Amino acid sequence: MKKIILSIVLVNLLAACASEKPKEAVSEPAPAPAAAAPAPAAVEPAQTTTAADAAAAAAAAAAAAIPEVRSAYFPFDVDAVQESDRAAIQANGAYLGKNKDVKVRVEGNADERGSTEYNLALGQRRANNVKKLLVLSGAQASQIETVSYGESKPRCVEHNESCWSQNRRADIVYPNK
Repeated sequence: MKKIILSIVLVNLLAACASEKPKEAVSEPAPAPAAAAPAPAAVEPAQTTTAADAAAAAAAAAAAAIPEVRSAYFPFDVDAVQESDRAAIQANGAYLGKNKDVKVRVEGNADERGSTEYNLALGQRRANNVKKLLVLSGAQASQIETVSYGESKPRCVEHNESCWSQNRRADIVYPNK
């Protein structure tokens, strides 16, 4: 019996190694269109800005640039990032690449099906794959922490596929955002 199982595993491993997946071109996310700003009015000498004002304005501008979409969703029992979520993750990676002082936590989640241990491992694999894509998109690995919550933090608590699909996700969490 062991020989049969070992043979099947080896055949599958060899088949997986022999097949080549087409390489995908990683595209850079399109830059956000700049809003047309009115021409600045002439600054009178009494209206000078302080360094604190400039720092506050820079922090507000940086916070406003954080991408809105911060979740990637997965099919049942899959940990690979789906094509439909790649652009959002790449936008977050580009933001992190431009803001080296910002740190994030990627939280992997799973639906309620499967054992607690399996769901924790699946959530961790999902978080790790999102981290890899963030790094490929410009972020530093040191900016990203990964954690798995498995099935313990559901977005939806009903017991049906539409609810489970909301729980199979990885969330990019910015501190204080």
